[in-house]
Amino acid sequence: MKEQKQIILLSLVTGAVLMVMKFGAYFLTNSNFVLTDAAESIVNVVASSFAFYSIYLASLPRDENHPYGHGKVEFFSVFIEGALIGIAGVIIILKSVYSIFNPEIIHDLLTGAIIIGITGAINGGLGYYMIRQGKSLRSITIEADGRHLLTDTVTSAGLVVGLLLIHFTNILWLDSVLSILVAIYILYTAYKLIRRSVAGLMDETDFIIVSDVVKLLGEKRRYEWIDIHNLRAQKYGNELHIDCHLTLPNYFDLNKVHAEVKLVEVLINREAGIQTELFIHTDPCLPLCCHYCSMPNCPIRYEAKTEEIEWTMEKVMRNKKHYEQ
Repeated sequence: MKEQKQIILLSLVTGAVLMVMKFGAYFLTNSNFVLTDAAESIVNVVASSFAFYSIYLASLPRDENHPYGHGKVEFFSVFIEGALIGIAGVIIILKSVYSIFNPEIIHDLLTGAIIIGITGAINGGLGYYMIRQGKSLRSITIEADGRHLLTDTVTSAGLVVGLLLIHFTNILWLDSVLSILVAIYILYTAYKLIRRSVAGLMDETDFIIVSDVVKLLGEKRRYEWIDIHNLRAQKYGNELHIDCHLTLPNYFDLNKVHAEVKLVEVLINREAGIQTELFIHTDPCLPLCCHYCSMPNCPIRYEAKTEEIEWTMEKVMRNKKHYEQ
């Protein structure tokens, strides 16, 4: 968590400096178009502040009130960020519509374009770095903050082009129209962040992670693991929680059962690329499992193996042994 805090702190300090620069460009130019970027920079600072606090909470150990830890707060952080971006987009649209009918004098557009261009380049480099680190650290908060900064870079690039266009054409109403177009893009970004945060808070399945886990289990499958079913996964910050049923030969004693369960846990934590807590319910095999069981020298086999059943997400996630599917 220390590395995550350092990354968010870097984003917070950089955002505060760039916010001052953008508002300086706005007061210099009096342009609504520049105001769209300046307003979003406020969101950057507030969101980074909340993200820093959420990562602190997520790092706290489990307690009686939070038996699965505090990692869910990261999804709430992303929701707050998306909501703030959405509010900024709405305010920009309202002000820009007003300015279409009540135009104001704008000036020094070339200087404003240079300032916005510099801030956009800085945000682009920082955003790319945060997305890469967020994926590496499995932190949705850092990744979301990075994507927000990349969005800011795109809007800054559009701003520079728009300011130059207004400067050379002297069509002043373009200032408000382009502001509205950028605000619509900001609202779309807000929707995507809110959608992702709600999905996490509602424990929507992350099919990419589950697919990777199922593929890993299939590739490293042992003879003793007759089938795995009723697999469910939940994310708590940068940790994964998995429930599943594991069918084992019914003549295994408790020590052998525990050893096989431990092998599954170690395998996923070592090779799946994400810290994972597993709750594995073990089922004894039944005669109906024999036709797809690979266990050699089985003393209770009723029939020879006749089928190889591939472990897929559909089979592994259903609450049925493989012979029932």
